[in-house]
Amino acid sequence: MTETELIHIALEYLQKNTGITGRWEELNTNELAGKLDIIFDNQTINLNVEIKNDLRYHQLPAIFELASRYDNLMVVANKIYPKIKDELRKNKIAYLETNGNIWLQKNKILLWIETQKSMKEYKQKTNRAFTKTGLKVVLHFLLQEQDVNLTYRELAAVTDVGLGNINYIITGLKDLGFLIKIGNKQYKLINKKALLEKWIPAFAERLQPAIFMGTFRFLSDEDFLNWKSLNLQENKTWWGGEPAADLLTNHLRPATFTLYTTETRNDVIKNYRLIPDEKGIVKVYKKCWYTNNTNQITAPPLLVYADLLNTGDARCIQAAQKIYDEYLQDKF
Repeated sequence: MTETELIHIALEYLQKNTGITGRWEELNTNELAGKLDIIFDNQTINLNVEIKNDLRYHQLPAIFELASRYDNLMVVANKIYPKIKDELRKNKIAYLETNGNIWLQKNKILLWIETQKSMKEYKQKTNRAFTKTGLKVVLHFLLQEQDVNLTYRELAAVTDVGLGNINYIITGLKDLGFLIKIGNKQYKLINKKALLEKWIPAFAERLQPAIFMGTFRFLSDEDFLNWKSLNLQENKTWWGGEPAADLLTNHLRPATFTLYTTETRNDVIKNYRLIPDEKGIVKVYKKCWYTNNTNQITAPPLLVYADLLNTGDARCIQAAQKIYDEYLQDKF
């Protein structure tokens, strides 16, 4: 649904459920969606509003930054997940869902309603660029932008994706406005930050489960404490997530561990003294990128950034922002 539809549905259900009314003013800015007056018990609360369809973990740093510049920020969304609501409340950021659920604290007023069920979502057909196969190619473009101008056959060879899928993926990116023609046969990737933000939750939902190899625990507490001493097989296995963030920024002590690998499951168990355990803190995935990061022991910073944001953990989100600032912002 559009932002205008979303805000009006939210206000309609808020009034229906509570009698609280709202007065909406749309703004033509690149930052805020508009201004909202919540009218409650003969009082008016003035709010600056940002609108999202589904608010995701990876969008929280931008929301926090916006809240630092605009007082009385409220996020209006079709759906907000419980852990994200926790983070918003911790940071004193108001929220309103289309079903009328609300949290708003201002002076001595606290409005908090969580009793309404989520609105049913309209399921659109997945664009082929965001299937699990398409996500591999999109990741490659995010890492190696110049490869958008490879021939379909060359791109299929580089990404190990079937030639027949490449056309669908490229067409999908064009349809979404992320790939434009700039010459007779040349293309350019645009709106890369928006593409990255769309890719991150899709990666967790569709691609990561497809490359998952298993959950493990370290053989001993000593192995856990000395994880940096593990001799990862060169150009075969890489740290992702929290350990990669620690290595890249020296800013995060890992509580959970992520590995990406081209090794077999048995070799991973043998080489890194791991024991299969569904409740373990080590998750192992097949390598899913095709750029050359020879002699590196971490996955590409972009993938580490996605891993951290998709945890929903506040300390991981802070580390993700540090990685973005140090490794990614010049590219997006």
